Amino acid sequence: MIRCAFIALFSLLQIPTPVEAGRRDIVSGPVQVRVLRVIDGDTFVAEAHMWPGQHIQVSVRLRGIDAPEMRSKCPAERNAARKARDALTSLLEAGEVSISAISGGKYYGRVLADVRTSDGLDIGRRLLETRLVAAYGGGRRISLYC
Repeated sequence: MIRCAFIALFSLLQIPTPVEAGRRDIVSGPVQVRVLRVIDGDTFVAEAHMWPGQHIQVSVRLRGIDAPEMRSKCPAERNAARKARDALTSLLEAGEVSISAISGGKYYGRVLADVRTSDGLDIGRRLLETRLVAAYGGGRRISLYC
């Protein structure tokens, strides 16, 4: 009897929750997108061209980076956030953009993706090179400002 209960409990623990299932789903892409607007230094809104005649609007967070917060109480962080946003805007205005390795997760309705220009420029990597954003692999963010 105890063995059956243990097996049943173990089996239940193997069922992914909806949040876990969403984190595992990855669309490899690339998906061509048209940038509609830049939110901040690591997020923009785009129209994704999924199939002929089918478009969706989605917020995209760049994988691997964390930009300063636009709504920070710290003036230095807000200033850095504007610079990061302007740099992302400039990079995205350069032409066609594609997103790949697209996943959901904890990003408040946004998708997480790698972003490249049509000539292959990795937008996240380029922003890291400017030092306007920090590398980010998830978890707790550390403020570098105030």
